[in-house]
Amino acid sequence: MCDGAMGTELMRAGLEQGGCGEMWNLTHPERVLQIQRRYVEAGTDCLITNTFGGNGLMLARHQHGTDLAPINRAAAQIAREAFGGREGFVLGDIGPVGGVLEPYGDLKAEDVRAALLAQAKALVEGGVDAIILETQTSFEELGLGIEAAKEAGAPMIIASLAYDRSLDGTFFKTMMGIAPEQAAEFAQQKGADVIALNCGTGMDMEGAAQVIPKYKSACDLFTMAQPNAGLPVLENLKAVYKQSPEQMVERLPDLLATGVNIVGSCCGSGAGHTKAIRGVVDEFNRSHAVK
Repeated sequence: MCDGAMGTELMRAGLEQGGCGEMWNLTHPERVLQIQRRYVEAGTDCLITNTFGGNGLMLARHQHGTDLAPINRAAAQIAREAFGGREGFVLGDIGPVGGVLEPYGDLKAEDVRAALLAQAKALVEGGVDAIILETQTSFEELGLGIEAAKEAGAPMIIASLAYDRSLDGTFFKTMMGIAPEQAAEFAQQKGADVIALNCGTGMDMEGAAQVIPKYKSACDLFTMAQPNAGLPVLENLKAVYKQSPEQMVERLPDLLATGVNIVGSCCGSGAGHTKAIRGVVDEFNRSHAVK
């Protein structure tokens, strides 16, 4: 079991639109801790650190580039504290760098490599159990991220991609055109330990149940799924996710039946969704226990 969304929870806790949520690890650690404790109380086994935008390139846009190391180390320590001494796994979150690499964009590979390596090192120094490269859409950035995590000495590496459902609903691809089977092959070749999915247009429990078998057909890695709480609707110029915990878990048995190893949730979810997922996961495990 993994946790749910962080960004929407930070906004509920008072983070202003467009603010640097990662800086809260230093300025409002008690609020981050409270969010993650709710996930622990709901039954999660894994907590993802509050470092989605904690790389140097993203932090520099908020004028916090010099705070990279303390932000990431603090995030790892807050997540560990949230478990309150019980067993649990802290996943160091590395999100997209916020641009496109050359030759398709203007980001230089050496700059991205340096930004990802600095963040990975800080997270490992903070004591994370794994690095999760989240919401990835291109091989170029994902490859650099896996290399950075390996160089930093990450105990485990999770490669998580964001897919969009096609208009006719028949296939999923990332924004840069990567299919799940291609991602699985690439992740295994580069040395990741887990191939995962999170976020993306139409990436709900039903969508995750379609993608995980494609992963399994193309590689031998463990699998992980963090679908969104349905599709967002626009209210007062804000994207709002309205899928309730009960609605979210309706199709969870289909996902669990694929043999997925780790399951959690992404955009729009909270501790209530995690608690509902925990209940279904526990029942599934009881009913499939080896006698």
